Amino acid sequence: MVTINKNDNIVRFEVQGFHKLWAFTNHITLSMDNIVSVRQDPNVLNSWGGLRLLGTSIPFIFKAGTYRKKGKTSFWDVFRKKNCIIVELQNTNYDQLVIEVENPEAAMKLLEK
Repeated sequence: MVTINKNDNIVRFEVQGFHKLWAFTNHITLSMDNIVSVRQDPNVLNSWGGLRLLGTSIPFIFKAGTYRKKGKTSFWDVFRKKNCIIVELQNTNYDQLVIEVENPEAAMKLLEK
């Protein structure tokens, strides 16, 4: 799971618990200007994530880490699909964050511009 902390124009996505080990990442920090959109889309979760660059995957159960597909880099940390949000980014190392949060509605509201 990922917690989101926002301070002025800076957003910090904190990977929690053992997910840090599976995702090989503790946090991702970026500017609100890098966020293009935030949404929920169950179809994205059913698709193949791409080539795993660094992370862990147990098919149909868990996906964490950095993946590359069709020239785009994504960060995943998903165990419970119903709590997942997709954050589209620009001008960062990642094109997309696919993350599980405690409250998807509150997270999407926090990340709205």
